[in-house]
Amino acid sequence: MLWIKALHIVFVASWFACLFYLPRLFINLAQVNADSHDERERLLIMARKLYRFGWVLSLPALLLGLWLWLGFGIGLGIGNYWFHAKLVLVVAVVGYHLACGRLLHAFERFRNHRSERWLRVFNESAVLLFTAIVILVVVKPF
Repeated sequence: MLWIKALHIVFVASWFACLFYLPRLFINLAQVNADSHDERERLLIMARKLYRFGWVLSLPALLLGLWLWLGFGIGLGIGNYWFHAKLVLVVAVVGYHLACGRLLHAFERFRNHRSERWLRVFNESAVLLFTAIVILVVVKPF
């Protein structure tokens, strides 16, 4: 079980690394001048690759988490409300990743309507999700 936990943590941390950096690329895209075609294309290529790589990392993270839950019973039982809260946040992380995809498609089609400030707040949302999940798992406050 410890190997599964360790691998789960590695893949979750790697997935979040993608989610921390991808919105930063969106901020850079929002700052690109309209006449900087090469810079825009370079940032879009980086964002596309990072978005796809994030999904590649998310699959083992989610599957290993499922294995810990159903295979080893982590989070099962009465009084494990921290685990239910964690599951809600995991669904939010998947939604966040999907939202990154929508933002990427908007930038690809020259249809981004989000301000640089909004993108900066969106960028920090992943940090808040990660922090909340870690606190729930380590501290188990309820």
